Amino acid sequence: MSVALGTTRPLPVRTTPVGDPGDLLASLPRTAPYAWIRNGEGLVGWGEAARVAVPPGPGRFAWARQWLATVLGDAQVHDDVRTPGSGAVAFGSFTFDEDSHGSVLVVPRAVLARRDGHAWLTTVGEAPLESFTPVRDPGRISYGDGSLTAPEWEHVVARAARRIREGELEKVVLARDLVATAERPIDVRLLLSRLAARYPECYTFSVAGLVGATPELLIRRTGQEIESLVLAGTTARGTGPADDLARGAALFASAKDRHEHECAIASVRHTLAPLCSSLTTPDEPELLVLPNVQHLASHVTGRLADGASVLDVVAAMHPTAAVGGTPTKTAIQVIRELEGMDRAGYAGPVGWIDANGDGEWGIALRSGQVQGRRARLFAGGGIMGDSDPAAELAEAQAKFRVMQYALEG
Repeated sequence: MSVALGTTRPLPVRTTPVGDPGDLLASLPRTAPYAWIRNGEGLVGWGEAARVAVPPGPGRFAWARQWLATVLGDAQVHDDVRTPGSGAVAFGSFTFDEDSHGSVLVVPRAVLARRDGHAWLTTVGEAPLESFTPVRDPGRISYGDGSLTAPEWEHVVARAARRIREGELEKVVLARDLVATAERPIDVRLLLSRLAARYPECYTFSVAGLVGATPELLIRRTGQEIESLVLAGTTARGTGPADDLARGAALFASAKDRHEHECAIASVRHTLAPLCSSLTTPDEPELLVLPNVQHLASHVTGRLADGASVLDVVAAMHPTAAVGGTPTKTAIQVIRELEGMDRAGYAGPVGWIDANGDGEWGIALRSGQVQGRRARLFAGGGIMGDSDPAAELAEAQAKFRVMQYALEG
């Protein structure tokens, strides 16, 4: 564990209103940028006032909440804004598998935010001095196989589908990785700006090298109110408007995809109900159309019964059926047996939390882990008993295009 500032003294935190900063991402320095942006609003941060590597294990979210309570609870806060996301804020990324190392929480030295026509700046300690260097293109990008080749991954999909048909489980989500290598070091700010511009309806994020644009909101907590956006069931975009409509209609009518979506909704309902005094889930999904794919989507809303923090809700929900499978424990074991890789932060919770327990956390989809000139990209999909390996590979390839676009432009 590490708490920066070289001391255990309370963190001095100051939040003040500021004028409209324009493009939030344009304010980021090159070094270790943090971001959570949707439709031009959200939070960006830089520097490190406090950072911790969260130990793996089933109690990791409770451990993280206790660490935050220790670090943020004694902070000396002067907050002139007093809204969710003001005051001290921590950005976080948790690994998909609770047994994997790599989960992290960071309290940036500076956070610039905008929401609903208001903007503010939070500083922790002395105002950070950063050099704002120009964004640099990474140059030519080459790709190589990750943990498995495409044919090997299709074989894994076939094995998983067979186990589902044999009755071992209902659904499992399988992912694969792709390694991208650039001519020059990859500037995370360039990826963020491209992703935010092309996928404004998604949550563009950056935490400790994990960068992406996820369409899936795991949970938002604002006081006692919570909201989640559940996605399960996917098809690629069409070649034109007519093909697009036909693909969307086929997705909506697909028994396989509708069953996959119902598994995901049931998972969310099961985990949220004990935490909520009220919970609303829609009877029918809607179609969410993104630049590269279409999803079946359902908005879930509720009210917390006992004031649990957003991390408590994350702990209850992760992993959802949308990224793990059904039944969850069996699906996780099948993933460990068949997938042939460590997902790291892919399909894990990513987002932010403030000192009051408010925050927004997504599922780290359409993402990559960036380090120097290399980026490890991730994509996956829900496997059912009648899944076709070639079709599942094509779906994963369509999802890879999000990060490939971010790298190549």
